[in-house]
Amino acid sequence: MKESIGKVPGLAVILVGQRRDSLTYVRNKIKACEEAGIKSVVAEFPDSCAEEDIMTSLSKFNEDPSVHGILVQLPLPELEYYLEFYKRTLYVLQMTCKSFLVQHLDEEKILNLVSLEKDVDGFHPINMGNLSMRGREPLFVPCTPKGCLELLLRSGVEIVGKKAVVIGRSNIVGLPIALLLQRHHATVTIVHACTKNPERITCEADIVVTAAGVPSLIRSSWLKPGAVVIDVGTCPVEDPSAEYGYRLVGDVCYEEALSIASAVTPVPGGVGPMTIAMLLCNTLDSAKRLYAFT
Repeated sequence: MKESIGKVPGLAVILVGQRRDSLTYVRNKIKACEEAGIKSVVAEFPDSCAEEDIMTSLSKFNEDPSVHGILVQLPLPELEYYLEFYKRTLYVLQMTCKSFLVQHLDEEKILNLVSLEKDVDGFHPINMGNLSMRGREPLFVPCTPKGCLELLLRSGVEIVGKKAVVIGRSNIVGLPIALLLQRHHATVTIVHACTKNPERITCEADIVVTAAGVPSLIRSSWLKPGAVVIDVGTCPVEDPSAEYGYRLVGDVCYEEALSIASAVTPVPGGVGPMTIAMLLCNTLDSAKRLYAFT
């Protein structure tokens, strides 16, 4: 593209707060952009930033013709507030302090501001709506679910008619990967926090995609012999010996899964690189669409 028309794709990232896994993801995304020749820019904000500051930055990226993809790193942070109150005991008036978390940023409002044509994360309601409807095609498919599906297809895993269990129902992973698996004619069950007997349901699945964010939730007893397991869960665990003071682990007890599954993705190094690859693909597709480049 650069040699033919003198243009390169551009990706803008909104990063709010200092959440460890988010910092890792953004760092890896920017590195991948540099390696692929994609221009990147990061707008960083503190946990306590005003919603208007993020909206202003998003509006500028929407209007910038050199930016073809906009990514809001999720989840957005919560603020911890402290409430002081007095409680009278039998003998004395005591002051008590309790803390509580408040979501001061409206995630839906922020994501809705991202231009549909630059929504490379695929979270815009129109993109999600088109993904859920037969006969419709979204401009962009969410990167992590798209990467999970790509892993299955390129590994030659049969999906048609197979039983698939998706653990977790978030808008980021659970819901869209369930929709993608249905598009490929799997019989899909979603397991979530209110599901009864999740282990029994999961151990019947030919394909398991887990995105619960609970370290080592999935043990060997949860898996059917020969199942294909995709672990999307990433949980930071303190590790003073690691470069950044922590390491990432997944939802699946990896060592146990290796003894029973036919294939299982590691954490890190499994779904993460695929997510970044799909983000770059979506950004390139957006630029090609804008420049009518084939």
